[in-house]
Amino acid sequence: MNTQELLKKVRRIEIKTRRLSNHLFSGEYHSSFKGRGMAFSEVRKYAYGDDIRAIDWNVTARLNEPYVKVFEEERELTLMLLVDVSGSGAFGSRVQQKREMITEICATLAFSAIQNNDKVGMIMFSDEVELFIPPKKGKTHTLRIIRELIEFEPKSSKTDLSKAMRYFASIQKKRAIAFVLSDFMDHDYKDTLKIMAQRHDVTGIRIFDPRERELPNLGLLPMFDLESKRLRWVNTSSKALREEQKRHFSKAESYFNNSFLRSGAGQLSIRIDESYPRKLLGYFKQKSAR
Repeated sequence: MNTQELLKKVRRIEIKTRRLSNHLFSGEYHSSFKGRGMAFSEVRKYAYGDDIRAIDWNVTARLNEPYVKVFEEERELTLMLLVDVSGSGAFGSRVQQKREMITEICATLAFSAIQNNDKVGMIMFSDEVELFIPPKKGKTHTLRIIRELIEFEPKSSKTDLSKAMRYFASIQKKRAIAFVLSDFMDHDYKDTLKIMAQRHDVTGIRIFDPRERELPNLGLLPMFDLESKRLRWVNTSSKALREEQKRHFSKAESYFNNSFLRSGAGQLSIRIDESYPRKLLGYFKQKSAR
């Protein structure tokens, strides 16, 4: 892709996703995440109706009358995008590739964040951390993120979600809003996710193609494995093969759902042939109502 084509693609994504973030998501984003980061402000005397969990027992004991801690919302939040750039993201049998939808979702989230005057950063990962963009504010920074999402070529085609989560935990000490965008065709990340979700507000967005759930019966077909980079012939008329594919997909889906549920993190799954704005908006509304 030459520079002119890249700029046109960035501009096209910017126009589409900024419109979504301006008219749909900026308010819902703020409602969903405001108050997630709270900073200690002062102590004051206990008043009738105050939450007893806010009592500062050290000050209360010293002054011999009850005092409570007062917190105020941290106005500046940090949004981190953890983006899977492994080979399977290039799969897409209908409307678009998974990677293309992930790019649009990331752009929408990033523009929603800067509308709220928050910082945005990104980690692109395969089975290694491929690229880290430190959190910053502003439109120029957000356009850089979109540009990287469009043109970045990963060194590896494999996936290791746990390694990406560990890296995020090591570089992000302050509480942040973290979205992990992947097809989650991986396993053994639930323990790392649980630790990550104890400190940060984490949401997993799982992007998948319906063809990954169930292979069509089309006879003998050449198929290219996007992660192993190998071409092989597959007999899709084999019922046993189609059942194995369905089991493999269901196992990854179940692992994703259970891991995020048990860790207390948010989750949503989006097919590449459905409206991601509607799914995101529904998720934000549900989150802000809690």
